[in-house]
Amino acid sequence: MLLPSLFAFCGFYVGGAKAEMYNNATEVVLMRHGTTTVLSMQNNYQGPPEGFALVVPVPTVIKQDQVKTLPREIFDKIDTLGAPRLVEYWEQDPCNAPRYELSNNIAQVTSVGSREDEDESDKPAKDYQVHVEARFSVGEYNIEVLSAKASTGLQDWLTDHHYSIPANAEPLLRPYIVQGMKWFVAKVDPKKVTFRPSDGGTKMATLSPLRFSYDSQDFTLPIRLGLANSKGTQDLIVNVLAPNNTRYEVANYPNITIPTNLPVNDAVRTRFGEFYAALFDHALEAKPGAVVTEYAWDASSCDPCPGPTLDGNDLQTFGGDVLGARYRDVNGYTLTRLHARYGKEVKDDLSFRAVEPIAGGRGVPDAHGEMSSKVTNEGLNNFQGRYVILHPWDGPVACEGPRRGTWGGPTGSQQLATPVLAATNLAFAPRGKVELASLLAKDVPEVGLLSSKAAAPPIAVRQQGCGCTTTDSGVEALVGFAAVGLVLRRRRRV
Repeated sequence: MLLPSLFAFCGFYVGGAKAEMYNNATEVVLMRHGTTTVLSMQNNYQGPPEGFALVVPVPTVIKQDQVKTLPREIFDKIDTLGAPRLVEYWEQDPCNAPRYELSNNIAQVTSVGSREDEDESDKPAKDYQVHVEARFSVGEYNIEVLSAKASTGLQDWLTDHHYSIPANAEPLLRPYIVQGMKWFVAKVDPKKVTFRPSDGGTKMATLSPLRFSYDSQDFTLPIRLGLANSKGTQDLIVNVLAPNNTRYEVANYPNITIPTNLPVNDAVRTRFGEFYAALFDHALEAKPGAVVTEYAWDASSCDPCPGPTLDGNDLQTFGGDVLGARYRDVNGYTLTRLHARYGKEVKDDLSFRAVEPIAGGRGVPDAHGEMSSKVTNEGLNNFQGRYVILHPWDGPVACEGPRRGTWGGPTGSQQLATPVLAATNLAFAPRGKVELASLLAKDVPEVGLLSSKAAAPPIAVRQQGCGCTTTDSGVEALVGFAAVGLVLRRRRRV
């Protein structure tokens, strides 16, 4: 059974033997410096296990030393770090209430948790106007980088090489051909792929994430081509890693932040995915076509922490080894998580710009159990989507002058009943089965558009030995596919 809610992809899938390929989950992480972009992408798809490939438009010819596979675990780590989180606070014994402020470890989080590689493009029998610029293998992928002069020729080339491309692909290919884009075609060798059954009984591949780097003046994400594999509304999660407390927004669509610091009912503990999907849809109904900021925080810290933070090795894995020595220390990096949801109506690819820091989704409940849901511009990025279950004191009050409204962590047996997890895999959260108002302890505040001021991207410097080209000019950082980052390592209060 194919899911109607699909995660977007920066290209499309093609399959062998007239197979229809459906994309259902993609997450991307992007790092950028000057004009050099490092893109990491993880895909899950539903379809037959016979020869298939993914096709991604890229601005330049990608060579073998610019491509590598990554461990899937690193994507789980970054997805968990930026995911929405559910926090629980307990009112402390009014007769023995501690008089210290909460530390980072008090708030708890819960959730719902083919053919052979022969160059047939040069056959004299048919002029596709397609040229194979490079061919190599990395992990389970056999990669070809193509240039094409016409979208019909590229479509014919893929078809005649026994790939069943989506029926509506040619009009989607055309704008990228006009732009002079190249085509990164990563075929998958089924003998090297692990498949697992999905809930619907079909097989789902477990592919290694791919990382590749390229040089381009533009910082954009080609989402229109992903519509070729779409059977409905798509979700896209973009993670941007950037130094110098740099946060990113979409430059050519409206931007909003997800409503945060909302008190929720106890039932959300077991329905967090459904709750968050309903809240996200509510936000987009208020501001159609907007891209939602879900997280902007120091990549080396969090409060509360649903999982481990990123470290220097993670930064190197996502692209620090390409971008140079200054990208080896995760301290000072901001992780921005952007979430878009769109359908056939989308007209433009996403462009990105660096913007000023924001803060929100923090703070301890006051004596009345209230928390600020405002999002403000501050010097450091401290924003997260956070939802709170409050447990008022229900024990005896046998003292004079009890101190009410002091909130902290669980005590006794409650500690064992509160897991520290994040709301991940939201592409698969049920939709339309929960009434948002029934799970909220108060109304959702009005969703407003962000009016952010542009910020200077990291200063470009010429790198040595990275196999890429960067410039010395302060080119505005347009981040193509996705990434994460942050600022000074420093403990934040909840």
